[in-house]
Amino acid sequence: MKLSVGKYQNELEMLCSYFHNEKVAERIWQKDYTLWSDKPDEISNRLGWLNSPASSLKLLSEINEFVSSVQKDGFKKALLLGMGGSSLAPEVFRLTFGVKEDYLDLAVLDSTDPASVKYFENNFPVEETLFIVSTKSGGTVETFSFMKYFYNQTLKKVGKEKVGNHFVAITDPNSGLETTAKELNFRKIFLNDPNIGGRYSALSLFGIVPAALIGVDVKNILQLAEAFSFTTKLNNCNDNVSAKLGLIIGLLAKNKIDKLTFINSKKLSYFGAWVEQLIAESTGKIGKGILPVVGEDILEPKQYSNDRVFVHFHLKNENDLNEKINALTNEGFPVIDISIDDYNEIGSEFFKWEFATIVASWVIKIQPFDQPNVESAKVVARKMVQEYKETGKLSELPISCEENGIKITSNFQSSSVRDQIQNFLSQLEKQNQDIPLPYVAIQAYVQMNKNNEELLQKIRTAIQQKYKIATTLGFGPRFLHSTGQLHKGDAGNGLFIQFIYDPEIDLPIPDEAGNDKSSISFGVLIKSQALGDRQALLDNNRKLITINLGKDIQSSLEKIFDCVK
Repeated sequence: MKLSVGKYQNELEMLCSYFHNEKVAERIWQKDYTLWSDKPDEISNRLGWLNSPASSLKLLSEINEFVSSVQKDGFKKALLLGMGGSSLAPEVFRLTFGVKEDYLDLAVLDSTDPASVKYFENNFPVEETLFIVSTKSGGTVETFSFMKYFYNQTLKKVGKEKVGNHFVAITDPNSGLETTAKELNFRKIFLNDPNIGGRYSALSLFGIVPAALIGVDVKNILQLAEAFSFTTKLNNCNDNVSAKLGLIIGLLAKNKIDKLTFINSKKLSYFGAWVEQLIAESTGKIGKGILPVVGEDILEPKQYSNDRVFVHFHLKNENDLNEKINALTNEGFPVIDISIDDYNEIGSEFFKWEFATIVASWVIKIQPFDQPNVESAKVVARKMVQEYKETGKLSELPISCEENGIKITSNFQSSSVRDQIQNFLSQLEKQNQDIPLPYVAIQAYVQMNKNNEELLQKIRTAIQQKYKIATTLGFGPRFLHSTGQLHKGDAGNGLFIQFIYDPEIDLPIPDEAGNDKSSISFGVLIKSQALGDRQALLDNNRKLITINLGKDIQSSLEKIFDCVK
């Protein structure tokens, strides 16, 4: 790791000395909760991940036996049903390593958008698909909805005797999913260490079982990660790269350089979504937060404000971004350069960032293992679902403006979509000196496909260039389990553009696995989640505009782009 931190070098060295004198690394491994809080709640029972590499290595024979049995039974595909920490590490493994010959082609379903669910139904024939139902709590509403839907689809095709053979659970002991999996006769139930939080579970069963199914050399990855983990026990910063990384991130955040901007090389680009959740959900609370910025277009140095620190993450032989990185360094921006020899070091990187995140949390004085604001959006969504079950309809948003098939809900009175958007974004020019510089978060409750992503990225880049501020892009409800905590828990410097649409297709969610009776659809669920998060943001005094794109997402997004640029 190479650091270029300019005028903060002296402060970093002083902080390193303090870290050493306070024996912070040692105390982390002793699971000393007083580093972050005066109460042990959700700390003492959340540090099991420190031992994940060693613990998972002990379970490898069981995992390999399971993979062999699945291959023997002729499964060709695996669909992981899960959210947040249960799905992001498997996605990194799949998109980084690909699929080894004769192993299962794995994909992740983490969207309640009906078109997304239908896509996987069409492209993953149930006869040859293994469904991995993955949730720590064992009660995640999205995960259970997916499970019930695909259980019923599989039941119709293969019959009651064989349906359980297509399902495997990864969960905590004594969870609701463990009970359900036993009742439905799942072929395998993996019980994870309950002392590991979701976003810290990459090297536990939640990450390693899916990785093994696609043929990743998990033994090598875990051995390298275990060897690396020993460096995090050292109190001397110069020997503990993870601690140093956390200290510099925390130090810069205290100085309002809180936009941690990842410039990942092409081959490691998928690491971003995992690290985004880890940092945002760990640090974004009680009016503080480090905003991870992933997937932004790389611009000229003059296009950035002074709230940026850049992380260049790449393979040693990937140098195509060096010129742009050097330009940022020469302009005086803090730059952290991290390179790895090959993909097998990804496990060590998971561990490095997990450790760095809890060290950064120590620096900025927050508790990294809880997520106090996540529940607020769920509460409102549940209330809306209940209302729908009782009345057969969802509450409608008041419309501030309707034009060309686009409906906008905002605090501004204007009949023009352009004026609505310009008025909303003009708030970026009124900066509060007491809090970090603003950012714009695009929250898109649409299908996560190439066309939608490209158009949303165009809008994002136009805002980034015009206002010289940090931008993020998240697909709902996926981001609710990632950056959603920070959106509601940080200093309140975010502006939120929420996109929803009117689905042309909808799919029923079975009330119970094995029974077609349904009282709610995926379309109702995702709308409830969007409206629930909207209300939670407003309850936390966040600046928000909701844009209903109607039925033609592509055309409406093009119109929005024209209004922004």
